[in-house]
Amino acid sequence: MLYNSTRDNAQSVEAAYAIAHGISKEGGLFVPQTVPTLTKEDFLALKNMSYVERAKYILGLFLTDFSEEELDYCAKGAYLGSFDNDLPAPLKALDDKVNILELWHGPTCAFKDLALQILPYLLTTSSKKVGDGKKTVILVATSGDTGKAALEGFKDVEGTEIMVFYPNDGVSAMQQLQMNTQKGKNVYVCAINGNFDDAQTGVKTIFTNDDIKALLSENNMEFSSANSINWGRLAPQIIYYISSYCDLMDKGEDYLKDGFNVVVPTGNFGNILAAYYARQMGAPIAKLICASNSNNVLSDFLKTGTYNRNRDFYTTISPSMDILISSNLERMLYELTGHNDKQVAAWQDALKNEGEYTVSEDVLAKLKDIFFGGFCSEAETAATIKNVFEEYGYLIDTHTAVAVSVYNDYKQETGDCRPTVIASTASPYKFANSVLEALGQTVPVNEFDAAEKLSTATKTNIPAPIAALKTSEVRFNNVCEKDDMNKVVLNHLGIK
Repeated sequence: MLYNSTRDNAQSVEAAYAIAHGISKEGGLFVPQTVPTLTKEDFLALKNMSYVERAKYILGLFLTDFSEEELDYCAKGAYLGSFDNDLPAPLKALDDKVNILELWHGPTCAFKDLALQILPYLLTTSSKKVGDGKKTVILVATSGDTGKAALEGFKDVEGTEIMVFYPNDGVSAMQQLQMNTQKGKNVYVCAINGNFDDAQTGVKTIFTNDDIKALLSENNMEFSSANSINWGRLAPQIIYYISSYCDLMDKGEDYLKDGFNVVVPTGNFGNILAAYYARQMGAPIAKLICASNSNNVLSDFLKTGTYNRNRDFYTTISPSMDILISSNLERMLYELTGHNDKQVAAWQDALKNEGEYTVSEDVLAKLKDIFFGGFCSEAETAATIKNVFEEYGYLIDTHTAVAVSVYNDYKQETGDCRPTVIASTASPYKFANSVLEALGQTVPVNEFDAAEKLSTATKTNIPAPIAALKTSEVRFNNVCEKDDMNKVVLNHLGIK
């Protein structure tokens, strides 16, 4: 299995190179030349496997330069002992047709754990294969969940340094505390005065700056990424969509005779892109429902074919989706244009320089065939949290609420009542203030008092990683301007 860059098909590399470097030298993203397909017999075999075994099998199809022993080391290291009951992605039936894919049973209580617990294993294994012996400097831009999950995954991993940038006042209090209390001798956290798109743009600019890369090389260092621009972050996310289909198979063939839909709350498009790849591999996913909050750049794009980031940016109660530049959409466009690198590069240049681009009618038709895009307001998000709890006794966070709200709109608009999997991306306790308010409760000033009150009011348990924050030491209170991120990186690394 070889990988090309979305902006230059001449770049043809093995998986270890793609993972170790994170991004192609001209700024493109690595994409597999072909997507492996699974037969009915393969799915029947996967159905009887544990999550670790499923992970090893699926990753083995994409990471063909990894040995059996290396895949075993990575899968077991990531998924044994780090998730509740060693079940990283359990399905919870909300009713006869709606199934919640709970992706928040890991050490940071968010879906990013399913990729970022294994990425350190994949990255260190890849770095050894690439064989240059340099320290890997991992730069991360986060809208809330990726940062903590990456910090937790890479803490004290030999040969790595990890630096996380997040938007000041753009994450929840609990998300910020999770990052700023992170332990580990190789971690660094800094807020920026700007939004997530500013942080993401800053990181990608540093990645592609030849002068900075040369300085790192002189000091025996090189950059890599833990964001989903890195294929090693995205590939593990495919696993849980394949796994959810395997679990649905227990309901019988008749249940899935017309396939099933998948609903994903998304800002950066990575999580729903992983579901697309699962679909391409043979999972009978009928429709991919892309759920946005008030920052509805994706839902507009999926309806019109015009991607336009020149719009107001909203800070919402679902902050991990407060994004206007969806990096992984580039991979989707590469797939739908038949790997047309020049066209994808032109669209990305237009986005960078003019803030918008419009795809062809052919690509738009393909997008509409696969995806449905919708969004909901803050009031609708809150109302959905309340309605789901009152109807089902099931507590959801603000991001999952966006997905449920958009799914209800989709069902009403189309009449499509197929079985559905809704990706639940975070524990409600990461957003306790907003969830409490949605339930009509007064919100205490202290976030831990809010968590206690939410637990009492809903008779649910505070996750252990959240409870442990109460006594954790705050290690980081750094803030910088968005244009100074490169200086912060070099100063922290001791490079002048």
